[in-house]
Amino acid sequence: MRLLIKIGGTLLDSPETRHALAAQIAAAKTAGHGCVVVHGGGKQMTRYLEERGLPSRFVNGLRVTTPETVDAVLKVLAGSVNQELVSALIRARVSAVGLSGLDANLIDAIQMDPELGAVGRVTKSNPALLDLLTANGYLPVVACLAGDAEGNFYNVNGDQMAVACAAAFRAERLVFLTDVPGVLDRSGTRLPHITRADIDTLIATGVAKGGMQAKLNAAASAIEQGIAQVSIVPGAEPEALSRLLAGELVGTRIAD
Repeated sequence: MRLLIKIGGTLLDSPETRHALAAQIAAAKTAGHGCVVVHGGGKQMTRYLEERGLPSRFVNGLRVTTPETVDAVLKVLAGSVNQELVSALIRARVSAVGLSGLDANLIDAIQMDPELGAVGRVTKSNPALLDLLTANGYLPVVACLAGDAEGNFYNVNGDQMAVACAAAFRAERLVFLTDVPGVLDRSGTRLPHITRADIDTLIATGVAKGGMQAKLNAAASAIEQGIAQVSIVPGAEPEALSRLLAGELVGTRIAD
């Protein structure tokens, strides 16, 4: 199975969780799954900016990206966070390769909104690099940074980046590893399975909002682009990814 795994930055902030997830990804590759990993790093970026006296401001859940913030994206997201994950995967005996959307024009983007600064909206994905690496046994590990033909850098929402890479990779399954138990109903009970139509209802009724609304919008986009199944999974649970791939219903599965 061709699998795109998106790991939230909060999970990667813990060395224990980072190494546990790396071991599970290694097991998935050993089992024969073709894998690409996309990762976030918002928590680490906020901390980096705070240490330098720079505020973080968000509009509709997206980080306003000033020139100083672009520098943080390059140094933290595409730098330390990416390389720490690559290192954990190599320790798990995976031939991981750290990338961003800039490499080989993997992901092209344009400015989403001048109010947001250098926040990008994906316009095109180019599968050649992912296909080349995975066909030769390597695991691409992609940071959420993209560019354009003029050499501009863009900070791209992690969930949107994951969908773009999943579509380019022609993934059969997209897994969001997060710090929440899954999609919850109005009473706070986890929904083990929802459909594409349920996403619209959850958002319209205000049950899903904020970060979950963004994640569900990304899941809807993935399904519309031909990805058969999307899962939102609590990545810190013991062996969550391995259990999911073994057929256990972990978190919330989204499929029609």
